Amino acid sequence: MIIDVHTHYVPQGWPDLGWPGAPRLRVDSEREAMILVNDQDFRKVGHECWDAEKRLEAMREDGVDKQVVSPTPVFFGYDRPPADAVRISKIFNDLALDICSDERLIPFCQVPLQDVELAVEELDRCKRQGHRGVEIGNHVGDLDLDHFVDFLQHCADIGMPVFVHPWDLPGGPRIERWMAQWIVGMPAETHLSIIAMILGGVFDRVSRDLRICFAHGGGSFAFWLGRLENAWHRRHDVIGTSEHPPSHYVDRFSVDSVVFDERALRLLVDVFTEDGVMLGSDFPYPLGESPVGQLVRNAGFLSGTARAKILGNNARTFLGEFS
Repeated sequence: MIIDVHTHYVPQGWPDLGWPGAPRLRVDSEREAMILVNDQDFRKVGHECWDAEKRLEAMREDGVDKQVVSPTPVFFGYDRPPADAVRISKIFNDLALDICSDERLIPFCQVPLQDVELAVEELDRCKRQGHRGVEIGNHVGDLDLDHFVDFLQHCADIGMPVFVHPWDLPGGPRIERWMAQWIVGMPAETHLSIIAMILGGVFDRVSRDLRICFAHGGGSFAFWLGRLENAWHRRHDVIGTSEHPPSHYVDRFSVDSVVFDERALRLLVDVFTEDGVMLGSDFPYPLGESPVGQLVRNAGFLSGTARAKILGNNARTFLGEFS
């Protein structure tokens, strides 16, 4: 069973969201559209984003049996008043179920994370309707994930896995050249959110029932774990805010495999073990892996057992199929 845990969707259209500059879609043809934010072009997308048959065709070509299908983060609405974020969440979550009517497409919902009570309500509604998990952004404004312990514990309590994706990346002249927001900003944001989970004490307060995965190989976290560990011991007065050293928590979360280089994949397996890495592609966006799974399939250092875990068995655990 080959399962891709990191893909995104965009509906082919949605009602007006009710505020000036709200995200909308300009459909340019049957196969292409443009996401507009604040009435400016944001991203060109293709029909793979909304056409289930096109998705399934691509999956067959790459030998993928199932996809986790998550929102595109620009639609989270965390920067809006909670009522707006609830509205966009409900619209997109309901449309996701239409796109994911085939059992091979596994819908993950979005929630108005800036209001934990409303986020819990929407999560519960989505679970009742058939969503299998939730994708959240790595922060809400200046609040990192350690401010959302109650929501994460609720996810653990009801058995909804959490996929964390960076969003709302910092801007400026130095990081807006060469797509550096995506190349540098996304890994850095993910790294920071994992640190917030550890040093913010989330893993000390939330039960081990929480199943949580971080996109893009966990950013730069695996490479700099030693630096974090050293700082925890040498400047314990400043960052000794978790009950245990950072390395103690690496079995509390998973990462996907979207790192594109066998040496990087080896590091992920060394740090998180073969049980802590899952196949991800970032389909259907151009910075994703294509063909899906080629890095894991071709990695010579992996045993057959490890390869099977990363390609699908770990995802089945993440999704609760073995619980």
